[in-house]
Amino acid sequence: MPQIIPIKDLKNTSEVSELCHKSDEPIFVTKNGYGDMVIMSMEAYERNMYLNNIYKTLEISRDQFDNGTVHDGYEVLRDLKEEYGL
Repeated sequence: MPQIIPIKDLKNTSEVSELCHKSDEPIFVTKNGYGDMVIMSMEAYERNMYLNNIYKTLEISRDQFDNGTVHDGYEVLRDLKEEYGL
């Protein structure tokens, strides 16, 4: 379940840092009862960015497959070997 904290709690930087490192999810910060920002540990951020990159790559690959712009890997390697005499 996501954690939500008011912006005034950011004064307790050590506690917020500890909370970020204990949680695998982002922590939502509110201001005047409305969402204002999201914070997370560097590990969680890097993991999310890594997964986001994988999802983008998969989406591009799926689009290429659907559009017929994908070539058989064995055929490409065979053509390269023939072209460069390998």
